[in-house]
Amino acid sequence: MAPSSRNPPLFLRRSSYRQRRRRDAARLLPVVGLFLMLMPVLWAPQDTVRRDTAPDGIYLFVVWALLIAFAMLISRGLNTADEGDDPAATADPGPGR
Repeated sequence: MAPSSRNPPLFLRRSSYRQRRRRDAARLLPVVGLFLMLMPVLWAPQDTVRRDTAPDGIYLFVVWALLIAFAMLISRGLNTADEGDDPAATADPGPGR
């Protein structure tokens, strides 16, 4: 049975699937980053009267640097143009839209 032009393919090509997962990761990165940046607020205070902020500062710097590195790695794999797996998404909507 030949595939019909009306029915989309059951599975996406591997490259298109990976492209979509990279986009999902790029969308999720700010949420994960916000959670990681707020973690020092949730840490329990030490037994001393004054809180030692040096470990918090180091933690924030390391998280910030890792978020930049992950964003760079994710952005390298992103394309602005789709590969054409979904013809309805890339079709021209027409002059009225």
